[in-house]
Amino acid sequence: MKASLLVCLAAGVLVSNAAMANADLAKSKNCMACHAVANKVVGPSFKDVAAKYAGQKDAEDKLTQKVLKGGVGVWGQVPMPANAQVSEAEARTLVKWIMAQK
Repeated sequence: MKASLLVCLAAGVLVSNAAMANADLAKSKNCMACHAVANKVVGPSFKDVAAKYAGQKDAEDKLTQKVLKGGVGVWGQVPMPANAQVSEAEARTLVKWIMAQK
């Protein structure tokens, strides 16, 4: 019983640390200048993005390209600029983290 509890606690710490690292990545790449996890800033909240794209098979690829190239029209007429600071691997990591927001 104690061993199971320790394994669960350790897994929770690892997940928590990964989520924190991804939030730090979002901050370091200036995503948080226009977005927040739970509320709209200039762009939609990450929770709203996750809800809108939930269940779409191509969501990860589509959103990765939006991070890299920018876009306009999905959330109104305020454009999301391309983010030249983000590699494709980082964009994919950010998108996976965003899609996990609920």
